[in-house]
Amino acid sequence: MKDTYKSITKASPEVLFKDRNSKFFGYAFPVKTEDEVNEILEDLKKQHHKARHWCYAWQFGKEEEQQRYRANDDGEPSNSAGMPIYGQIQSFEVTNILIVVVRYFGGVKLGVGGLINAYKTAAQMALEASEIITRTIDEIFVIQFDYPEMNKVMQVIKQHNLNVIDQKLELDCRIFISVRKNEAEEIFTKFDNTYKVKISRLEN
Repeated sequence: MKDTYKSITKASPEVLFKDRNSKFFGYAFPVKTEDEVNEILEDLKKQHHKARHWCYAWQFGKEEEQQRYRANDDGEPSNSAGMPIYGQIQSFEVTNILIVVVRYFGGVKLGVGGLINAYKTAAQMALEASEIITRTIDEIFVIQFDYPEMNKVMQVIKQHNLNVIDQKLELDCRIFISVRKNEAEEIFTKFDNTYKVKISRLEN
């Protein structure tokens, strides 16, 4: 089972592709929600208020079967802008990402083939200028136990080199851990079979 995904850490630098006097400015942004997408688009429309088109594609979701995407031609001929941009998202295998290409019309029509090439190239340049990293898909668990069980629990955490993300160590102890998806069932079973220790999954 694949338990990694690729994304970008921060917004890319602005890139520029030119074709017959038309200018195509490309940008890539890390995003997780449509609200973030809308805010970025509003900002770019203010920044490029004299542009003709603000075409984009985004994709959310860490696991392939849960991924959602949208591609928008913003007034360009159908499938000449949004889908070529989305094609680059697929080609680079990145997610939780928005790519916007802003076009200033240069007075010469490029035709559908020219547009597809321009939007694809600007998106590709934005991704090539981005820092792409691989992250793991993790599950979050909370382990609950009484203080006397502390040693048992810490032993399993150390033995499996588990990532503790929060802990509340009082009489009634709770430790929050994140575990790579591929190891999640094994770790869950280990704690579930430990006497006087309760483990439950949290929604990510």
